[in-house]
Amino acid sequence: MNSTINNGFVIKKISPTIGSTVYGLDLSKPIPKETLKKLRHLWLDRKLLVFPEQTLTPQQQTDFTQQFGELDQYPFLEGIKGHPYVAEVLKLPEEKINFGGVWHADTTYLETPAAGASLYALELPPIGGDTIFCNMGAAYQALTDKLKQTINPLKAINASNKLNVSQTRLHRITRDALAKQVFINSHPVVRTHPETGEKTLFVNEAHTTHFTDQSEQQSTPLLNELYQHARKPEFQCRLTWHIGMVALWDNRSTHHYPINDYTGNRRLLHRVSLKGDKPF
Repeated sequence: MNSTINNGFVIKKISPTIGSTVYGLDLSKPIPKETLKKLRHLWLDRKLLVFPEQTLTPQQQTDFTQQFGELDQYPFLEGIKGHPYVAEVLKLPEEKINFGGVWHADTTYLETPAAGASLYALELPPIGGDTIFCNMGAAYQALTDKLKQTINPLKAINASNKLNVSQTRLHRITRDALAKQVFINSHPVVRTHPETGEKTLFVNEAHTTHFTDQSEQQSTPLLNELYQHARKPEFQCRLTWHIGMVALWDNRSTHHYPINDYTGNRRLLHRVSLKGDKPF
């Protein structure tokens, strides 16, 4: 291997708060230790890294993602043939609903939610299909001191069968299959990032149902206030996909929302997930 490959990179911020585009790396090749150390630091700081103009096989995407941690399978999607960790994120032209088409952090219904994931764009509509990401650390910091004091000690229940997100899975998974596999776990409303120590807001409308000491009805007003706050434009960046683009995000400190504005067109991305740890 050429010793100069992947020894350095150039970055450009996507927005002031979150996201950087990384130029100069070939993700089909291993990343040297020192470069990877700098890249991981950037990933933790910017929370979303975007690598344009890549050409990857499923195995190469797996190998790239694995440099950031242990891999994990998404609970509701099987991997493609021969690659158990590579799941298709697919919308067909005749489908009206896109998979996961609601603001969310991935798999927060698990005891150990995903640490992050990579997505690789293979087929895209001529226009539309962007994904919005938001910085949940910045969202927490922007809360009033009074609201921070209110939510800091709280825990919330997260469930895989909440109606609004379950409906986005029905075109890929049968209702019976979803009903057989229900995950429910309690997590802190304010999470401490295990690598950076940053406090992040860790509730999301796709999976959070209620606070542990309150009913769903009692919890709804405050949860809705937190959801609306978290998606303010100043905490966001909007990613316009291009064929060959790879995105790698930190699920512990972000939310994302895949926009469903391309019905009538096919969109296919490959996803590889990183195993996380128990939030605290």
